[in-house]
Amino acid sequence: MTSTPQPGLTRFNTSPDSVALAALREVCASRAWGTRLLARRPYTGLNALLAVSDTATSELDGADLAEAMAGHPPIGRPKPGDPASAREQRGMAGASEGLRAEMLELNLAYQERFGHVFLICATGATGEQMRDALKTRMGHTPERERAIVRTELGKINRIRLTRLVAEDDDS
Repeated sequence: MTSTPQPGLTRFNTSPDSVALAALREVCASRAWGTRLLARRPYTGLNALLAVSDTATSELDGADLAEAMAGHPPIGRPKPGDPASAREQRGMAGASEGLRAEMLELNLAYQERFGHVFLICATGATGEQMRDALKTRMGHTPERERAIVRTELGKINRIRLTRLVAEDDDS
């Protein structure tokens, strides 16, 4: 028995390639990731879409992963006008000035050490939890940190894809 995809997934499955790819690039900035997901349309359900996303994320090479990370603003500085960025970093919204300053300093040190933005699935995390994770991850080797970044990116992609296909049609 084949299930009928929900309205947002139906819209995604039937959108022109350029529209669907633009939506995917809002989920993850990696062109390779988006192209892989686009090539597997149509999806029968959310689980199928998430499985392809997980595989595509695991297959990103270094340049693709760097492209994906470049689409994420530093923690504590959501991208202006980007509701997803603000929603995901909500845990920093009420942070004290001291915590904000500490996060800025830690973010800069992280970028200096690893050469890219600190990436964490911030949804549901407090500012203190993000700070503590950043402090812990500063002690990782670049290889270990790259593996964690890939896992965190996968979590973010899953949340964003779920939101993308759960949206009702505007009709």
